[in-house]
Amino acid sequence: MRQTILISLFFLFVQGIKGQTQSISRDSISVFFDEIKITSEKNTKLWDKEIYGPTILIDPKTRVLFANEPDEAGILKSDGNVYTGILPEKINIANTAIDWNGKRWAMIMLPLPNDKSDRVNLLGHESFHRIQPALGFTLNNDENNHLDQKEGRIYLRLELEALKNAIGSSSEKELQEHLVNAMTFRKYRNTLYKNSAGTENLLELNEGIAEFTGLILSGRNKKQTRSYFLNGIDGFLKNPTFVRSFAYYTTSVYGYLLYNKDKDWNKKISAKTDLTNYFIQAFNIKISADLKKAVEKISGQYNAQSIIKEESEREEQTKKRIAEYKLKFIDQPHFEIQFVKMNVSFDPRNIMPVEDKGTVYPAIRVTDVWGILTVENGALMSPKWDKISISNPIKIESKKISGDGWILELTDDYKIMKDERSGNYTLIKN
Repeated sequence: MRQTILISLFFLFVQGIKGQTQSISRDSISVFFDEIKITSEKNTKLWDKEIYGPTILIDPKTRVLFANEPDEAGILKSDGNVYTGILPEKINIANTAIDWNGKRWAMIMLPLPNDKSDRVNLLGHESFHRIQPALGFTLNNDENNHLDQKEGRIYLRLELEALKNAIGSSSEKELQEHLVNAMTFRKYRNTLYKNSAGTENLLELNEGIAEFTGLILSGRNKKQTRSYFLNGIDGFLKNPTFVRSFAYYTTSVYGYLLYNKDKDWNKKISAKTDLTNYFIQAFNIKISADLKKAVEKISGQYNAQSIIKEESEREEQTKKRIAEYKLKFIDQPHFEIQFVKMNVSFDPRNIMPVEDKGTVYPAIRVTDVWGILTVENGALMSPKWDKISISNPIKIESKKISGDGWILELTDDYKIMKDERSGNYTLIKN
């Protein structure tokens, strides 16, 4: 049975994480709402649609939320020009867009970045996700596990190095050279992995276009934008994995550079657009017919030798971790939980594909008809997203079961059962 899967991605900008010491007050919440409202009104032409709308700012520790307008169910209470309430436990907290109590909301976790530009960037990104369906863009995040493999990582890193040079270019000729090289690395990468061009495109149309929107709303000048990209890409490259977060930088860089030439480019694309080919045509890029030879010729400009060395070392470490995960979640007794109608939130920066067995999420929260699963020490998501595997239970207390780094809170209709032959646990309905 095909599952309905709603995925909320935790993506905390490096710039936003540093130095977040602000206290949460009604006055500051009002300021945050005003900031995104004002910049949205100034940039209505970006999508020919008001980007600002129903917005929730939420404290993930207490689940206390602050909204800019009431909900249709009347749960939120007015507190001056802000509405407050408690988000139900069944709803996952993330930077995302959700349908709740009669409205579609942008949800952003507190505290927000101290820097105003970073703050508006984040608010703008999630506000785009709120209006995304109305613009005709589907919310689709396909797997890009090839970007956790050695060659995939190498050629993504080389593309990003070329984009960093493009951002820092002092002439149109230099800019064009680096854009051609960036796309050459991209096209070559896509020849190495079947269907990779399509899966990358899906994430770029989703998260990439949202991040481009946030970037334009941020109000940074040219110098600030250049610094933002250079620092942001360097920070991104320190992430354990690239598979679900690369689009925040690739699409936004291409999009920003094209925006300087054509302020309406984004309104000419749709959910069916191949962004790679779109950018190639828009920038008048000529790609070599012999991609392998072209890559060999230009790689030296972008620190390729060091990148290859680092990725070769990482690959050896990854093999060991994959072997450990296979033992923990597949070979030895474990606990498999089937999904019925699940909603999940996780951090996309540190997930790890495990061959064709699925993907390990170090931290993940799942809600379903059977209850709430909170994991802080790893879980294996199946390739089809129809089940999740965790280590076997250690402690069983009625409807609250816990194990190594996980807690499962069951509803009254479900219980766990052990298969004595295999040692595996499963979840069954009463």
